[in-house]
Parts: sequence; C-alpha cells; structure tokens
Amino acid sequence: MSFLDLETQINGLDFENPVMLAAGILGTTGSSLKNVSNHGAGGLVTKTITKPPKKGHNGPVLLEANSSYLNAMGLPNPGASEFIEELKDLKDIKKPIIASVSGEKIEELKEVVSLLNDYVDGFEVNLSCPNVEGGIICKESSLVESYIIGARKETNKPIWAKLSPDIEEIDKKAKVAEKSGANAIVAINTVEGMEIDIKSGRPILSNKKGGISGEAINPIALKCVYDIYKAVEIPVIGVGGVYNWENAIKLIMAGSSAIQIGSGISKGLNIFEEVKKGIIEFLKKEGFNSIDEIKGISHRY
Repeated sequence: MSFLDLETQINGLDFENPVMLAAGILGTTGSSLKNVSNHGAGGLVTKTITKPPKKGHNGPVLLEANSSYLNAMGLPNPGASEFIEELKDLKDIKKPIIASVSGEKIEELKEVVSLLNDYVDGFEVNLSCPNVEGGIICKESSLVESYIIGARKETNKPIWAKLSPDIEEIDKKAKVAEKSGANAIVAINTVEGMEIDIKSGRPILSNKKGGISGEAINPIALKCVYDIYKAVEIPVIGVGGVYNWENAIKLIMAGSSAIQIGSGISKGLNIFEEVKKGIIEFLKKEGFNSIDEIKGISHRY
C-alpha cells in the first residue's frame, strides 16, 4: 500500500478504499447505490432488507435535534424478492456489495440471506435497529448467537454483525457473534432517543422513540470500537458520526479496519472523496505508510 493507495482487504473482499456507504442511506435502489459508488465509496452496504416489503412508520419519521438527526423510519424496504431486481442492476460495479439484512424471526432472516446470496458479496446482519416494533432486535447474547448461526447456515459468504451501542457489554456480544460465525463486527448503529414538543407535550416522532445519528455520536462509536477491538480477533468496521476525515482517523485508531458513512452524506456525496483525501494527507504528514500502521494505535497507551 502506497500513500496514494488505500486498498483494503476484509474477509477476502478487496475494497479500493476503506470508506464505505453505511446501511440505511441511499441504499434502496440500484441507481442510488451506483451514484454513491461513482462518488468514491470503496464499498456499498444496502438498506436493511427484510423478507416481506415494509412500508415503515407513518410520519413524522425524521427530524433534526441538537445538531443531530433523530429517525424512526421503521426499516422501509421493497422486500427481498423485489430487491433482487435492484441488485441485478449493480452487476457491472467492481466493488463489494454487502446486503444489510434483518428478520423479525430467525427463519425470516435465513430466507432473506438465501434469496440474496447469489447477488451480493456478503451480508451485514442488522442486530440493532432501535426504531422497529419491539425496539433493538438483539439485546441478549442468545439472540445474537441464534441470528448469526441462522445466517451462517444459508451462506458461505462473509457475515458482519452490526451491534447497537445501547446493549450491555457490547464487547462480550461481539465475542458471541465471532464465536457464532461472524467474520466482522460493525459498530455502531444509532443511539436510542426521542424528542418532545413542549407546546403539546407529545413525542414528535410517530413511533415516539427513534435512533440518533450525526457527528455527536462519534465519541460513542469510538468507545464501542475501542472495546470491541480488544475483545475479538475479527475485523471491526467503525460507523457513527463520520462527518470528516478526522472522525474517520479516530475510528481507525480505535481499531477499525474500515469505516462507514451514513448521516454524513447530508454534507454531500463528495464526503467520500474528502475523507479519503484527508486520510492520505494525514498519513503523509505523520510519516505513516498505510492505515494498518495506525489501526488500533490508541491501545498502546
């Protein structure tokens, strides 16, 4: 790897750079995923896909609050069978495509993985959406284990486990995921929160509670990645509050092999190129030859 080459390999997949699209943003159609690819993302993670189509919650589902975003979308998606047509539209993209997948039951998740297996390079199992019925999908180690084992039965491709910052002992849950067959850990998803209208006293979101994203959660992501990196031997992919190259560098120093950008796209799709450029310039200035030389460097102190 040279100063001008950020090529990264994770689970045998070659990413031309370690800056990926996160699940949930611009990941529902082939055309939107192509657009993100054309703006420099090294890999693409789709919107979370379920077996049946999901309409999502009624509005309001998104608002800005305290310099962050609060959403309760409810996992709207076209359903696995319909989404295959969007994936077929990506056959000419020479970048890894990771399907974010979920299911209210383990059998449903297994069906989704089976349906999409021939069209993607790997799977990100969403164990952590805070704004669907029932709240966070997997708070207990037993559920983490069951979902990952279920997904593994349906594919030999890489499986990434996406964990929530709101679960207890996230490092131990990550270890459970690893032992159950996960090839990487993605940390974090949004942080549970809510907003209230002081004139009426009513929660603003129709779902009452939702997930907070934005640059404000970057320190939370750092802490979770830091803890997980010490606990597992598989790669950690950092996500949460990446709005600039400094946020990305911090996540790599905490232990991330790659990073994902979600709400940061609100600054424009050029953020992928800006973050890549910032990483390269930082490496040059500080005398490093690759991101591998700074990955987990914070653990030396």
